[in-house]
This record gives sequence, structure tokens and C-alpha cells, in this order.
Amino acid sequence: MDSRPPNLLLLLLTSLLYFWQCARVQASYTIDNVGLTVQPSSTVESGTPVTLRCQVRVSHDNIPHLTHTFQLTQDDVLVSSSTTTEDSVVYKLSPARAADSGSYQCRVTVKEKSKASESKKLDVTGLQTPILYLNKTTPYQSEEFTATCSAPGEKGALVFQFHQRFRGGNPEKIKQAASTGNSSETTLVLSRLGNSILYCDYEVGLVSGVRRSNRSNEISVLVKALHITPIMNILPSSNVSEGDIIEVVCRVVSDLKNIEVFLTRDRRILKQALVSLSHRFTTKEGDSGELVCKAEWGNVQQKSNQTIRVKELFSKPHLTVSPTDIFEGHTFELTCSVSSYDPQKIENDTMLFSIYKDGVELKNGTNYHARAGPSANGNYSCKVKAHSLDYHNFSKDSKSVVVEAKVPVSEPMLSVVGGTLVLEKPFQLICHSDRGTLPIVYTLYAPKRPAESRKVSKPWEQAIFNSSAIYKNSDLKKFLCHARNSLNEPPMTSGQQLLDSTIIIEPVSKPVLRDVSDGQDVNLVCSVQKGTPPITFTWYHTKKAGALDFQTTKKLEGSYRISHVKGEHKGEYYCESTNLANKTKMSDTISIGVKLAGWKKGLIAAFCILVILALILVIIFKRRLLGFKRKTTAELSVKTASTNVERLSLTQAVNESDDQYSVTSPGKPEPQFIEAPTKQADPTSAQGTDNEVRNSKQGVPEPAESQGSVEYAQLNRDVAHHSNHGDHSVQDDYSVQDDHMTDSSVANNTADHGE
Repeated sequence: MDSRPPNLLLLLLTSLLYFWQCARVQASYTIDNVGLTVQPSSTVESGTPVTLRCQVRVSHDNIPHLTHTFQLTQDDVLVSSSTTTEDSVVYKLSPARAADSGSYQCRVTVKEKSKASESKKLDVTGLQTPILYLNKTTPYQSEEFTATCSAPGEKGALVFQFHQRFRGGNPEKIKQAASTGNSSETTLVLSRLGNSILYCDYEVGLVSGVRRSNRSNEISVLVKALHITPIMNILPSSNVSEGDIIEVVCRVVSDLKNIEVFLTRDRRILKQALVSLSHRFTTKEGDSGELVCKAEWGNVQQKSNQTIRVKELFSKPHLTVSPTDIFEGHTFELTCSVSSYDPQKIENDTMLFSIYKDGVELKNGTNYHARAGPSANGNYSCKVKAHSLDYHNFSKDSKSVVVEAKVPVSEPMLSVVGGTLVLEKPFQLICHSDRGTLPIVYTLYAPKRPAESRKVSKPWEQAIFNSSAIYKNSDLKKFLCHARNSLNEPPMTSGQQLLDSTIIIEPVSKPVLRDVSDGQDVNLVCSVQKGTPPITFTWYHTKKAGALDFQTTKKLEGSYRISHVKGEHKGEYYCESTNLANKTKMSDTISIGVKLAGWKKGLIAAFCILVILALILVIIFKRRLLGFKRKTTAELSVKTASTNVERLSLTQAVNESDDQYSVTSPGKPEPQFIEAPTKQADPTSAQGTDNEVRNSKQGVPEPAESQGSVEYAQLNRDVAHHSNHGDHSVQDDYSVQDDHMTDSSVANNTADHGE
């Protein structure tokens, strides 16, 4: 048992219920109003202190410590946010600037509810006048100096502009600089000499538009000329000969210090010094050109330039090779020569020529002969040495010449692309030589078409020619290919190897389908007159989907066997033939018909005989029964009954069998078996029936007719006898009449079967 007092449990349940009810009860409150005030006015001068007060009034059911979140926005941009238990907050602009202009709104959030005040517009008029400062008021021409424009009390994104004004002229903006602060420092460069006035201003972008400040203070600036242009001298002259010594002097006349002087040629520094320099060198081939002397002070540069012309003592030697096309086994010649020389400085007899191969001297002289081949291939050059009249030695090298003997083109080979040719279809030919230096020109000569050429210049290229279809194997012998890689040599001609190296495929001819019978089986033989094996034969039935069978053989014919021909095999058949030429041919159709076998015909005849015997037994039985009735009945009178006796011709047509068949050619009609129609008897006219029986003599023997007459007379006597006994019912009359009619009908049928 629970030992706890019951009062404690009750207290616990009561407390839980109390707290649960307290949790379900939510505090009630509502935001009555949110107000925003701007003091001292909605329009003030720049620099005036402005106070924005946001106040809220909330009604609630004694919620302790109710907090309020105040958010102040300027043109929908948050500028202040605070949370407090007070019902108002103050935001001060001390002082207010033009950037503070805009539309203000206050939003208060209390727990899960919020409310915004009406928008209040503040317009701060006027901008602070900027201040300009220059670190140098007398700069040199093109010298950089620093300018600073500031508006210490302004806010927002300010864009500063610097202006220059000459006396008697209009102001000109020389630079614009953006800054996120309230000042901008930039570098100015003035190129125009003389006195001018500099000032600055700024712009601030507001939602209502762009506002521009007044001009700053004006500063007078004097731009002075900077004379650091270097003086340049070339001694003894700017026109010299190869091997002469010249001196280039560059110097700057100025009181300034730290002036650097550079001597350059083709953007390459030859020498560098302070204030002045001197450069001395011996002229050689290629020294002709422009020399530049440049002076640099700070970021200011000035330069002078002169052109020197160096005359060659002798021209650079030139090495030539003859002939231009060198083939293996042929002789070639190298010649070294100079186009000009200065006879006043050098004598022709003092020039010494040498020929080199791969940097190794081969011979002294102007000419060199060699036989082309792999050993003679290489880089050849020549050198000329000479002595001037002032006993200076000079040497010059020619440019290298590469000698590489060409390999004569070998006999070309003509081949079919893929190695297989299909008669009656277009094909491609490749003409190729195993040896020969590129480029090689291949020319194809084909029957009944103009010659066609292909130039092969790269190792991976091939001379491929498109050819129209040929219809005989011997036509391949009429294709020839010429290959040439030298205009001085006759072309090489292809041999007759094309026919031997090509697999020729002849398309199949139209197939012929015939049947060969073998007892109860049929062979459908499909054959072609020509075609390259292997040949694929396919058999089809016109009324069945898909192929019946296919056969691939190396012979010109194939067969499809139908064993135990049945009715389902009748219909039209055809075959198709194809080979690697992928050109399918279809045969004409043949028909197979199926008829009854002889043993089945005999079986049907035996069945018919059994049926006839059964009918005769039935007739005999009924006659005996009728005679018995005649003896037991004294008088029987009935109306004359008559029957129609008609001839039945029973013809049984059998169209299908499991054993025998007939094959007919397309369009030949098959024999048809027609069942003769049977005439219907007219029960209302006995006389008409007798006439019909008597008139229907074709094919009916006389005994049958006499038997019918006896039966008829007997019936009449039975009817007359029956009419004398009036105590018999009408139902018995009908029964007797029915029996008589049945016997007559059976007699007629028996007569027909007997015939």
C-alpha cells in the first residue's frame, strides 16, 4: 500500500492543475499609438542640432516589465535600434548635415505585435564650404604634387572635384576623386607653364537628388619650366665605318641634383649615370640605328636622340646550294660569296673563305662539291676573314644552310580501300609509295575519266581517289597510278598488283525458286546464276510473318524441305538471295495446293455405303411394321397423301488432306468441287408430285419407279379401308399418314443410293 498521506497527493494534483491553467491564460495587450516628432523643425540649416523622439502608448492587463523595441529608419534604411521598458526614445543629430535629410519613420515592437508611426520629413539645407590644401604652390612643369580637399563636418558619400582657372579664362575640371570620408587627397600634375588658380568643391548624393557645395578657398599656383633636356654628342661623327671607335656623351646642365641620365638603343640601356655620362665602343655590323639619351628627375623625363650609320667593310657572306632539289646519289655544290666590300678599307686579296659542316671546317675556299646521301646531310655554313688597312681583323659568318638529300619516290602501289571491291558499286582507291621524300604528287589514270592528282605533304596523309562502279573484274587492270616528287625526274608508275590484292565480290543474280517432290515431302530449291559465295538464301510464305528458314552456303543454290505436307502448307512461296555485296534479290512466287489422298477417298466411299445399308434396313423394318398394322385394322380411310420425290445428288468435295498436294503456277485456277442443290417437296399437291416422279427419269432405273407405283396404290387402299371405320381418332389418321410419308421418302432415298 501507498504510505504517503492522501492530502499530499491532492495538493500535488491541485498545483499541477493551477500551473496548467496559468499556462493556458495569455496576457492581453494592444498598441494604441506610435508617434514621431522632429525638433526644432522639419527644415533646418546645416549645423543645427535636431532631436527625433519616438513614443508609444500600449494598453495591457497589468503586464509587469513590458518591453518595447524601437527601430528608426531614414528612407527605409535602419539608423537606430533599441529595446527598453520606457515608452519613448530620443535620437539626436548634433549637428544635422545635408546627408541627414530624408524621410524618417519609427516602428515599435511589443512581444509579437508591431506598429509604425507616420513618416516625418527632415530637410537640412546648405553644405559646408570645403577647404583646399596644396603641398607645393610652385611646381615644375609635369612635376607631381599633392592636393587635399576636405569638409570636416559633412557626412555621406562625398565626391570631390579639383578645378584650375587661368586669368581671363573659364574654370576647367582637372581631376575628380571619390571618397567614403569627408576629405580626399590626390596627386596633381600641371603641364602648362605660368600662373593659375586652383580650387575644389564636392557633391553629396541624396534620395531627393544631388547637392553641390560652394567653392573652396582659391590658391594661386606658378608652374615653372624644368630644364633637364640632355645634351648629346657623338665623336668623331655619326657616320662611321665598321671597326671605327666612337664616343657618345650625354650631360644635363641644371642646378638640380639627383638627375639620372640613361643611354639606350632599341629599348636596351647601354649606360646609366648621374647628371652626365660618356660611352665609348668599337662599331660593328648591326650597330646602325638610333641612340637615345634620357634625363629623369622624379617623375619628369626629357630626352634627346641621334642616329648613327655604320658602313660595312664587307657584307655578310652568303652560302648557296646547287641544285635546289638534291636527291640521293646526285652531286651538289656549295658556294660562299660576299655581295660588297669597301675597297678603301680592305683589299679583296686579304679575304679568306672557309666552308663548315656542323661547325667543323671542311675546306678553305669559296666552293665545295659532295655526293648527296645520308653521310652528306647536315648544317653547312661559311666564314670570311679579312684585314683592314689599319691592321684590324674582321670575320663574319653566313647563315646556316640545311642539306638533306631527298629520297626518290619508289614504285607506287594501288589498292582498294578496305581490300574488298563490290562490283556495280562505287569504291575508293589509295595510291602509296613506301619510299620517297615528301611532298609527293600522286596521279590516278582511270578508264573513261580525266586524270586526277593528289599532293601528299604530311606523313599521315594519303592519296585517296573516288571511283565510279565497275562491272567486270578485268576493269581493274585499266587503273594506273603515277608518283613524282621531283620535276627533274620522270614519274614512277604502279604495277598490275591491284587485281591480285583485291577481293572482288560479285552481287547475286535474281534467284529462281522451284519445287522438287519426294513422296509426301517437298524441297523448295532456290538458285542463282551468279554471285560470289558465301550466299544466304531465305524462304518466305506470303501469308506468314517472318522468314521460314535461311541457309548460308558456298554453292549457288540452297533448299528448304517441307516434310509431311499438310493443309497448312498450301499457299504461295518465294525466296531471297544475298551475299557480302549486301544487295538482296527476290524470286517469283510459286503456289502449293493440297488434295485428298486415294485411301481417304476410299474410306469416305465405304462410309457412304454403310450409311446406305443402314437406311435400307430401316425401310425394311418400317414396311413390316406397316403390314402388321394393315392386318389389325379392318378399315382405314385417309386422304390421299402425296410426296415429292426428288433426286438428290450427293457430291462430296474435299479440299485438304494430310498426304497429297498439287503445285500450280501463279494465276492457274485450282479444280473446284460444287455441291448440287436439293429441291424441296410441295406437300399441298399430290398430283404435282406424281408428275415430278414420272418426269424425273434421268439417271433413275425402271425398277425403282415400279416399286414407287406399287407403294402408292397400296397406300390408297389402306386409306380407303381406314375411311370406313369412323370410330378411329384423327390422331391415328395422322400417325398412319406420317408413317406412309416416311416410307415413301426412304424409298426415294434408297433409289438414289442404288443408282
